[in-house]
Amino acid sequence: MTTTESAREDTAARLLAASARRSYDPAVDIDWNAPLPEGMYHWPPERMSLYGTALWDGLTEEQRVELSHHEATSMASTGIWFEMFSIQMLIRYVYRFEPTEAHPQYALTEMGDECRHIVMFGRSIEAAGAKAYRLSHLASVMGRIMAHTAWGPSLLATILTAEELTDTFQRETMVDERLQPMVRGVGRIHVVEEARHVQWAREEVTRLMAQTGWFGRAVHRVVLAGAAFVVARGLINPRVYESVGLSRRKARRAALANPNYAATLRWAAAKVVSYLDEVGLIGGPSKLIWRLARLI
Repeated sequence: MTTTESAREDTAARLLAASARRSYDPAVDIDWNAPLPEGMYHWPPERMSLYGTALWDGLTEEQRVELSHHEATSMASTGIWFEMFSIQMLIRYVYRFEPTEAHPQYALTEMGDECRHIVMFGRSIEAAGAKAYRLSHLASVMGRIMAHTAWGPSLLATILTAEELTDTFQRETMVDERLQPMVRGVGRIHVVEEARHVQWAREEVTRLMAQTGWFGRAVHRVVLAGAAFVVARGLINPRVYESVGLSRRKARRAALANPNYAATLRWAAAKVVSYLDEVGLIGGPSKLIWRLARLI
């Protein structure tokens, strides 16, 4: 066994043991029948897409709470899509490994986590009395293409980017007492289990990038940047604004031009962007796409 293979197996073995010690079952670890306290936010107002704009100033407190409900629902809906997308890519990734090795066994364990997370996000949307927001046509098409064509570092780095964006938001939401207890509970479960996924993906991306030449790096940078753009733009579905009587197009333009929301996206992406830049997955023309996504 090579040094790389040994390191890969050691990491997977540790994470398999951690998964056995501390994993959750959202079906029993969250009280889905608990009533939702009135007047509590579903998402931190400072992290919402219109916060700091004239449109936000024109909303009543009740409308702001309602908009937070719909933005949280949009985030959960995007999370469901991306978890399904990740499972498809992970299946393709581990197919070539020996099933007796710890490395693919941990990937399969992660897929099990993701299946529970999909159910958890779905139940959180239902318990809050909302309906899931569907993806845009562009995101759906790009997701299908990526799920069947992505490979190597950009495959895992795409999963990592979405995981770390979500993780940063939820590390804040899980301790924010202004938010619904259900929202905090979902965030807490997701943060604990995603921490293992992030460690596994980071170490594997680092190993793969060390073996990738200049041309491969250039290709993976563009593929990853395109995926990051779709993820960032897909977090908030424009239809959420109609829940409080705003024009979908006008509010979307205000959100995309909002310096506060741009700062929020950069804050959420800061850790993963720093890591991806360090391993050579951000650079050259791909940086423009990251800037257009408001992630750098």
